[in-house]
Amino acid sequence: MAALIIGMSKCGIPGIGILNVALFQNALLAKDATGFGLPVLIIGDICAVIAYRKHAQWVQVWRLFPWTVAGVFLGYAALKWLDNQQARILIGLLLAGMVVMHFMRSRSLKKIEIAAQASHSFTIAAGILAGFISMVANAAGPVMIIYLLSMRLPKMEFMGVSVYFFMLLNVFKVPFLAHLDLITLGSFTANLKLAPFVVVGGFIGYYFAKKVSQLWFERTAFWLTVLAVGRMLWTAFY
Repeated sequence: MAALIIGMSKCGIPGIGILNVALFQNALLAKDATGFGLPVLIIGDICAVIAYRKHAQWVQVWRLFPWTVAGVFLGYAALKWLDNQQARILIGLLLAGMVVMHFMRSRSLKKIEIAAQASHSFTIAAGILAGFISMVANAAGPVMIIYLLSMRLPKMEFMGVSVYFFMLLNVFKVPFLAHLDLITLGSFTANLKLAPFVVVGGFIGYYFAKKVSQLWFERTAFWLTVLAVGRMLWTAFY
């Protein structure tokens, strides 16, 4: 199920991407789940790049990515010091904060929204937070959804920027997680068995993205994120 969700989220339904995080964390310890999930995510990234290769806006990708690298280093340090329960609670609280921020943004005045789009500090904060959360739990999807929705990109450009950004980010993270022994030969062998399910999920997600309207695309992405974050907080505290 997690592999199907990864394919669907990478190729057309980004709001459900965090659901696979919750599934992996229910099956494994929090930090082990991060290492196990990363190669599966990269398989999904490859499918998504094939599907959306014509829709990337590289200006948006490179504007954000340098700050994301800084967040990855911070996340690497956190994984070395936090235990599994602490990591799970931290991620749940951070994601809840991002959902609240997006809700407030969506209710703000138009001139405030325009100011947020033009703010360099907003890009810096989003980049660092995306890198940190992605490194700790492979759960930066909500951060990118909020950031890209604030940019008001059309849905195909939204997907194009997202898939190339995550491909770069996830490949960049591999040596760090391997160094922490969270990616091993045994876990990678298991990852390969999940590849067909990622591909099937990718076809489902791409069909969804082509058919749904821009308005419903944004609403679906947001409310699925809200549900997923609620689920993560529930598992973190209970």
